[in-house]
Amino acid sequence: MKRRSALLFAAALPALARAQPLVAPRRLDFPRDFGAHPAHRTEWWYATGELRTPAGAVFGFQSTFFRSRTGLAVGDPSRFAPRQLLFAHAALTDLGERRLLHAQRLARWNGDPLAPLAAAAEDDTHVHIGDWRFERAGAPGESRYRARLADRDAGFGFDLALAATQPLLLQGNAGFSRKGPDPSQASHYYSQPQLAVRGRLWRGGGDTEVQGVAWLDHEWSETMMSPDAVGWDWIGMNLADGAALTAFRLRRADGSASWAGGSHRAAGGPTVVFDAGDVRFTPGRRWTSPATAVAYPVEWQIDTPAGSWRVRARLDAQELDSRASTGTAYWEGLSELLHADGRPAGRGYLEMTGYAGRLKL
Repeated sequence: MKRRSALLFAAALPALARAQPLVAPRRLDFPRDFGAHPAHRTEWWYATGELRTPAGAVFGFQSTFFRSRTGLAVGDPSRFAPRQLLFAHAALTDLGERRLLHAQRLARWNGDPLAPLAAAAEDDTHVHIGDWRFERAGAPGESRYRARLADRDAGFGFDLALAATQPLLLQGNAGFSRKGPDPSQASHYYSQPQLAVRGRLWRGGGDTEVQGVAWLDHEWSETMMSPDAVGWDWIGMNLADGAALTAFRLRRADGSASWAGGSHRAAGGPTVVFDAGDVRFTPGRRWTSPATAVAYPVEWQIDTPAGSWRVRARLDAQELDSRASTGTAYWEGLSELLHADGRPAGRGYLEMTGYAGRLKL
């Protein structure tokens, strides 16, 4: 098996070295596109959601695996050349204790999908760094994911099963999502909203059963951001009526929008895709991190063709200092979606990057 893996990997080296810029839509092919795309520069599998214990305690969780093509080993035939970087972020928002716990891992990867220490399979979602894993099984329309990780220094871990309850949501034009005025500034992007979650959460030496609702994004790109963009603001929200709301904007240094987009899918109904001029993010109250002195808007007004909503962080202090892995700090956390009149509409995650300095992918 090891010899066969080495031969297959050697044969694939020219393909791994070639970039494949995204310049036009294509039909996504599943289960293949559940897997990794090593020829592209940047990729992530991003799972977030809300968990509840039998006693009624509420937590937010994040499990994100990133892959980045280094470009450092082009033309180097060595099986040990670091062609890719894999890194992972994990976070737990503890609403009861009003604190965020987070951990991160980073590994060099030679591109072999069977590498034992860190790898990402190309035929389906199977990505791991050591004993941190994120995997998928089942037919494309009946995905079952599993997120497993633990960090004793950070004091938390979880083993969660995430089951699809709705079809895949292809973002943008059938999974081709524009991110800037140049068509090459784009990603292939799909979401899996309204995932039903069950599993166990380990916290402070004890563990408990949990259940909840989650959201998954898988996105890969060659050129994600236009030169004038410093970062983005993004929401993925599971609405209480079963709908799913995505909204994002690429943001300039002066706070204006460089590009925007998103979608709204009604429960059992059609998907409305937002064009660049359809989405408006208006920041509200800000919170300043005592660790980095960076100020983040933790309340927003978001206007879209499908409606207007307010977004409010469930906890202000949800900044992730990932300078040891991705080289930046950003805000990402459990948030609530409210109708314009303040009535609850749903729950999900808000992500804000580029406030601590221009994000470099």
